[in-house]
Amino acid sequence: MLRKDKEAVIAEVAEQLSAADTVFVSDYRGLTVAQLSELRTALRASGARFTIVKNTLGGIAADRAGRVELKGLLTGPTAVTFCGEDPVAAAKALADYARTHPELELRGGLLERSLIGADGVRVLASLPSRDVLIAQVVGTMASPISGLVNVLQGTISGFVRALGQVAEQRAAAGEA
Repeated sequence: MLRKDKEAVIAEVAEQLSAADTVFVSDYRGLTVAQLSELRTALRASGARFTIVKNTLGGIAADRAGRVELKGLLTGPTAVTFCGEDPVAAAKALADYARTHPELELRGGLLERSLIGADGVRVLASLPSRDVLIAQVVGTMASPISGLVNVLQGTISGFVRALGQVAEQRAAAGEA
């Protein structure tokens, strides 16, 4: 690879490392080109990007991007997954693929600025997706409000029933 080509790769990887809050590193050894393409498609659906990186160039890019913690994971054949908005979806896609294709070995990654291991990626994959978490928070916040509505509705219906009984009693008393 020519020096200018290496520099272009380093610049591109450094830019992606700077832009991504979450990055996962894996060993792709043993996967075919077709399998790698299938994995890329699954990750693209979750907003992530899967790139094979040479370790020396990845290390230089990590230095430039201020992600020095990542350099410890750059050994052997290395593939880096740059996550988009939802790191949980990317972790799920990687973990699911690794479950069906044991050749894909998760090494770990960076979650925000914290280094996590392969087990951390699997734990992240076990979390509900971002949309589900938002729905759970909204449901939790709406629960007291709906409880208040039910109490008020019960109070009002009880008041209406009491008024109805008073009206019936007066009507019965007026007839007698």
